Amino acid sequence: MRQKTISPVDGSVYAERDLASDELIGQTLQAAVAAQRSWKQAPVAERAALCRRMADWCVAQADTLAQELTWQIGRPIAHSPAELRRGFQERAHYMAEISAEALKEVQAPPKEGFQRFIRREPLGVVLVLAPWNYPWLTSVNAVVPALLAGNSEILKMASHTPLVTERYAEAFRAAGLPQGVFQFLHLDHAQVARVIADERIAFVAFTGSVGGGHAVQRAAAERFIATGLELGGKDPAYVRADAPLEQAVENLVDGSYFNAGQSCCAVERIYVHKDVFKKFVDGFVELTRQYRLGNPLDAQTTLGPLISAAAADNVRAQIRDAVDKGAKALIKAKDSAGTPYLAPEVLTDVDHRMALMTEETFGPAVGIMPVASDEEAIKLMNDSRYGLTASIWTTDADAALRIGERVETGTWFMNRCDYLDPALAWTGVKDSGRGCTLSRLGLEAFTRPKSFHLRLRF
Repeated sequence: MRQKTISPVDGSVYAERDLASDELIGQTLQAAVAAQRSWKQAPVAERAALCRRMADWCVAQADTLAQELTWQIGRPIAHSPAELRRGFQERAHYMAEISAEALKEVQAPPKEGFQRFIRREPLGVVLVLAPWNYPWLTSVNAVVPALLAGNSEILKMASHTPLVTERYAEAFRAAGLPQGVFQFLHLDHAQVARVIADERIAFVAFTGSVGGGHAVQRAAAERFIATGLELGGKDPAYVRADAPLEQAVENLVDGSYFNAGQSCCAVERIYVHKDVFKKFVDGFVELTRQYRLGNPLDAQTTLGPLISAAAADNVRAQIRDAVDKGAKALIKAKDSAGTPYLAPEVLTDVDHRMALMTEETFGPAVGIMPVASDEEAIKLMNDSRYGLTASIWTTDADAALRIGERVETGTWFMNRCDYLDPALAWTGVKDSGRGCTLSRLGLEAFTRPKSFHLRLRF
């Protein structure tokens, strides 16, 4: 069977790939098992140096890879190179830098006549299932730490971005990674389920939708293996009366519309204290109107198409539903209905009866709602089945900490949004998933503890 990648830029077939045969899947799994036996013996410093070389190779090719990425997902060419030159390289290098300390043996307190310690051992073969919206940034969160921990791995990328897997393979070859330690497969959903069920897979790292997360869990249900699940979000922001408004507007507009809002941690609902509501909305609308929707290969374009016409239609449906229930659309740009090209929209007079304020939008539309107090903002932020990130905009750090302790979220930002710090655990609560990547904790997630209890004399 063939897998086709349709470019949202112009609807053309950008890439075609054969799905893996059963024979190739079996060969790939067996090669991964064999390669891991040797790879786990490699010193951590050697693994780290190799991962850094891989990342540096990708950054050196950033312009070429960015062009491919723009064709595959429609992100403006003005923005695509930054995924590699900033976030991708930063995360890969940080994880390599902390690996020796994070993976070292844990010594038990001294006890006469005994040697006791805990070793962090690799899990075996890791299956990484990565999405299309930030294919380099989401995949590196698992690809690099899994290798640093001594695992071999198989990467399966979303069908929209098949070239990313192939570029990873090139980068690892250039870096000198032993054959079989990193491999990729082009698979459909049924094949993914069969691979997860295979006894040679030791861990599954999945980033994607809530529905996809449930499918991964079902496939793994008959086996005692762990899964790391980074799922959807409906991330809120709260603008307090004492917020630095200019900075809040600038950052929240970017957090709402960058990559056409196609991010699990995009800002999708904003609660603003009533005392600054009008001023905030006016500034937000003014800045939103400056986005230029168009061909993403044009360097002047700042907002490209969504991944597909169907995805854009889902956002249009949320906007219509909100307006039908009393919301006011403030931009009302001319719409190219039936295409993936969708202008940004700002809606007020919104409430939680509307899907726009409760269900993941994954597109360039955001609702802004006034609140009278911190208590009301906390209640509304927590009124969601998701909990990936949330942000507060204020000059009062004590208030930010106090409120953050009560908001159900994996990451709590003050005066920042839509950003992953590699030193901090990236995690979610509720339907946003479980487990974590990045930070020291993210590295440990790709290991299992093994205790050594040695009696030295009788």
